Amino acid sequence: MNYSKNILYKASGLVLFATLILTQSCKKSFLDVPRQAQQPAAQFWKTGDDAKAAVSAAYANLHEWTNIAFAPMAIESVGSDDTEKGSSATDATFMNDYDNFTVTAGQGQLGDFWSGEYKTINFANQVITRVPAIEMDANLKARYIAECKFIRAYAYFRLVRAFGDVPLRLAPPKDASEYNIPRTAKAQIWAAIETDLTDAAAVLPQSYGAADVGRITKGAALSLHAKAAMYQQKWADVLSFTNQVKGLGYSLFPNYEQMFRTNNENNSESIFEIQSDLIPGNPDASNSQYSQIQGVRGSTGGGWGFNVPTQNLADAFETGDPRRDASIIFRGETTPEGDAIPATGDNPMYNQKSYVPFGMFVTGYNEGVQQNIRVIRYADVLLMNAEAANELGDATTAIASLELVKARARGSNAAILPKFTTPDKDALRTAIWKERRVELSQEYDRYFDVIRQGRGLAVFGPKGWKANKNEVWPIPQNEIDLSFGVLTQNQGYN
Repeated sequence: MNYSKNILYKASGLVLFATLILTQSCKKSFLDVPRQAQQPAAQFWKTGDDAKAAVSAAYANLHEWTNIAFAPMAIESVGSDDTEKGSSATDATFMNDYDNFTVTAGQGQLGDFWSGEYKTINFANQVITRVPAIEMDANLKARYIAECKFIRAYAYFRLVRAFGDVPLRLAPPKDASEYNIPRTAKAQIWAAIETDLTDAAAVLPQSYGAADVGRITKGAALSLHAKAAMYQQKWADVLSFTNQVKGLGYSLFPNYEQMFRTNNENNSESIFEIQSDLIPGNPDASNSQYSQIQGVRGSTGGGWGFNVPTQNLADAFETGDPRRDASIIFRGETTPEGDAIPATGDNPMYNQKSYVPFGMFVTGYNEGVQQNIRVIRYADVLLMNAEAANELGDATTAIASLELVKARARGSNAAILPKFTTPDKDALRTAIWKERRVELSQEYDRYFDVIRQGRGLAVFGPKGWKANKNEVWPIPQNEIDLSFGVLTQNQGYN
């Protein structure tokens, strides 16, 4: 595992741990930050350049190990019926505990995920709290704060889905007495998320110039707000936010498979991607391992072979649906980019959405380090719009949004993926849920989708999922211990 270098900035007695990109050669220029020791720590939070560096650090932190690698794979993916541990049978066997729901509070990925999200929140809180006092361009200041409100909302969104009630911290601790705080009711967490996203959407631009492509936009804030509302079944809000996004100029990328390749990052369908890059001469800063841990296992693919698709997922695609072959690398195939996959090996399938062509690998760097992580796509927004419209009794709008997604997959082959035409609410709901699965497979939504739909026992029960327990994961035991019992455990976990 490679980790990027740390820079410590002291701010009013609090140390800001900044995982920064330490180069000026990155093509995503908004991630550029000062080199270590270039500026005395005591002078930080004084200038517009300081604000820029702090926001860049918040962005760079998003592709750090605990945010995009093993812990999110365990918490957000392996428990679903889309994926399983993968790799060799004896490698990282602890991951099976998430697949069969035997995980206990002491398992390390829980703590990694928790600390990773609170580290992200700390980055955002530093900016939101410190930048207002800096004398700088007022519009840029407001935008920086809005970007970090989105980042904070995104971290809390991930936490509340995973654990339910969690501590709500909206500013850096002023002294030691403020470090140890109890869990906050999840309704208040959702409210804080929505407040941040409302604030962010009011300030963020619809788009950026070429040098800032990949920064957080108004569309991202509205889309994540729609998703937060969907988890609370606030269907009128979901419909309103997704309708607003539909008016911002996004469009479905024509080629589903090519949409996930590195040369098509930040395309017309992209609403929020975590930016990653291979920075020449700086492997430590080129630290994303998202693609590497899921890549084709063995000397050919260079990946670790984790988080592999299940046969259950492969069978979920309708006959002829091109998204099946675009989402799954099958053992023995040749990819559209010309990479021959060995016919034998530990795993029969791999995640094609995280795939980077082997010819792009560079010695000394993590395989696939260039791959952005697609977090919110326009197809997701259309399917949220369809689901909300259906729940509100508007079958016409629901079918129209659903059909846009199916039509892109169908292409010119009218013989596959027939149009859905019945206005029956229950049948349409089932069709939308099925479309979410195949369209968004392996994009870390399926597990929580099934739970919010109230189908956890029906879908995951055969794997060991239990009602009134596994709706959430256990609070990390190390966090409970460090709190001296201020933090309490979720129901059903010891």
